[in-house]
Amino acid sequence: MGLLGELALLPLAPVRGVAWTIGQVTDTAIREQAALLGRRLAELEKSLLAGEISEAEFDEREDDLLDELETP
Repeated sequence: MGLLGELALLPLAPVRGVAWTIGQVTDTAIREQAALLGRRLAELEKSLLAGEISEAEFDEREDDLLDELETP
């Protein structure tokens, strides 16, 4: 884009900055949520392998966690 195009879009710079910031915050939140759910699934699997929970309880809680992942 040339100098004239940049000058023409200059009044929109704050809007583009806010949109970029919102995008960054959203991306970070999604990554953090996925990491948290991954840790929770790992803890759940440890509980199953340690015999602390039954296979049925594991399946139920795993389904709940995976539903959280699919929920926007």
